[in-house]
Amino acid sequence: QDMENSFFMNVNDQVREVCSQLAKDPHLKGGYNAMGFSQGGQFLRAVAQRCPSPPMLNLISVGGQHQGVYGFPRCPGESSHICDWIRKTLDLGAYTQAVQEHLAQAEYWHDPLKEEDYRKNSIFLADINQERGINETYKKNLMALKKFVMVKFLNDTMVDPPISEWFGFYKSGQAKETIPLKETSLYTEDRLGLQEMDKAGKLVFLGVKGDHLHFSEEWFYTTILPFLQ
Repeated sequence: QDMENSFFMNVNDQVREVCSQLAKDPHLKGGYNAMGFSQGGQFLRAVAQRCPSPPMLNLISVGGQHQGVYGFPRCPGESSHICDWIRKTLDLGAYTQAVQEHLAQAEYWHDPLKEEDYRKNSIFLADINQERGINETYKKNLMALKKFVMVKFLNDTMVDPPISEWFGFYKSGQAKETIPLKETSLYTEDRLGLQEMDKAGKLVFLGVKGDHLHFSEEWFYTTILPFLQ
């Protein structure tokens, strides 16, 4: 069920469901740490921005794609016919209403050649990245984090472009040259508070050798666990 939902359940519904579960758990009243793997990274960031109660203290994104993806070089379960179907569907109409509402990957599909379509029709990523206007609550809630840790896999063959794991992306209008977070309008205009968080030492950028989600237990214990203590 969870595997199917990760492909076919509307991300906004997934976030609502998680927010509801968190709010009902009395153990989390004083706050909690959150860790998201791959697309779970940006899904949990949406939880931080939309649901401040209970408060998320630290967010650790392991291979999350915070500026979205433009390509599916190797989707999970490479031999699966689901992957082929997803690629064709995204190519044909990632920004149509039917695809946006029923394919999770379309909701963070970011086409740098069709920025206007993305801004207008992306029902998830364009919203949490403040592409259609500033939601001050989103900004305030994200800035309340103590640390926002982003892990990028230095040999990633699954995420296109890999720099999205550090909130960078393709320079608008083409799909060859990438720019880091600090050169994006999201940062320079500080629409999400990332620039302010960066100056306050709240953003942590970690790189780990290996392909997507490939890391050792030792790396995890020595590098990630300290942020949870």
